[in-house]
Amino acid sequence: MSGPADPRKGEVRADCSERRILFLQGPLSPLFRMTGNHLRKFGCQVFRINFCAGDWMQWHGKECTSFKGSPRDWPDFIEDYLAVHGITDLVLHGDQRIYHRIAVEKALPLDIQIAVTELGALRPGWMTLERDGLSTLSRFPADPDAVRAVADRAGDVDLEPRFPSSFWLQTAPDVAYNLTNVFLKLLYPNYVRHTIYPPIEEYLRGASRLLREKRRTAEADRKIEALRQTGCSYFVLPIQLEGDFQLRRHSPYQSFSQVLEIVFRSFSESAPEDAHLVLKSHPLDVGFEDWSGVSNALALKYGLSARMHYFDGGGLSKPLEAAAGVVTLNSTAGLEALQAQVPVKTLVPAHYDMEGLTHQGDLSGFWNDPHRPDPLLLNAYIRALAATTQIRGSIHNREGVFVAAWNIADRIAKRELNPLGAFVEPPPRLEKARKLGVPL
Repeated sequence: MSGPADPRKGEVRADCSERRILFLQGPLSPLFRMTGNHLRKFGCQVFRINFCAGDWMQWHGKECTSFKGSPRDWPDFIEDYLAVHGITDLVLHGDQRIYHRIAVEKALPLDIQIAVTELGALRPGWMTLERDGLSTLSRFPADPDAVRAVADRAGDVDLEPRFPSSFWLQTAPDVAYNLTNVFLKLLYPNYVRHTIYPPIEEYLRGASRLLREKRRTAEADRKIEALRQTGCSYFVLPIQLEGDFQLRRHSPYQSFSQVLEIVFRSFSESAPEDAHLVLKSHPLDVGFEDWSGVSNALALKYGLSARMHYFDGGGLSKPLEAAAGVVTLNSTAGLEALQAQVPVKTLVPAHYDMEGLTHQGDLSGFWNDPHRPDPLLLNAYIRALAATTQIRGSIHNREGVFVAAWNIADRIAKRELNPLGAFVEPPPRLEKARKLGVPL
């Protein structure tokens, strides 16, 4: 039920000539252009709006329009564009970029089908494709019984790993896109990017960290092995990027330093005295923030210097092997932990945050009695997720991008976004998120 894995196995579909599909910004990949080509072959009319030179480089042609106004001009522009062109479908990557969230606000009252893509929750080898919104705005059910019902309708789902990521396809398109925007900014002078760091400095920092990656990984592996040899209980907190929309838009916090403050204070006050806290850096962190220094200062403040460990390298798999639990703001790292049967506590309503999967009590209770996920419910959640909001393919694999483009086009053309009853209105996580102060 996760969609065709091979574009050559497509089926003939109903007439799509009435469909008028608008693409906004996509991932840094030819994915959206290829998806648009498939939809055009299905009979749809395809449109695209470019906001910067990098967008134009990825996709230009007679179906494309350049928006060169300022962000304050965008609401009126997109409202007029949707009406004048009779748009029936809106496709965009990530729903919280400034241009995208305004477009979604204008499209929802018009009953326009909104297809939102993102990197896959089950990565590698998957892409996310949801209707109307992601994360705390996701319409995927949050009730365990509803999730089980979707999984029952889905039946068996092929979860075999495919399309391994290429480092080249992760980095080269990003560099090309952002440097194009830097050097050709005069062509789109009013463009406001959704990222928060200057691209050239970010690449220089990233290159420096890459040169030290093997040493950092070896040091992290040595530290985790030494910690495991002590036999102590430890909890893992994966650090999320400051530019991550899970932090900036789907949480009440302005910086991950606020998350660290909350976790350190709670751990100091409530965790068993022999328990330790492990902080794990994000693999894409290039070092704008000194998380080691911040963590050491908080450890000193809360008397945890002997029980806090900062790992600046390696993956999550080794720390998870013997972890007593994982605390996360709202990260796919939490899903990785659940799949390793490690208890998880989220600080905001993550996609997978539900009774039976994650710890539903407070942090104090989590440190002392972390609840492990129900394996049967987890299996149902994974199958339901894969069959409804995930499609096979990857922008970081040469074959995978072709497969992803076909599968996205296939779902959009058939109007099969969040199928099998996996669409709940209103968004089932939103009320809880707003009570926590999430600004959505």
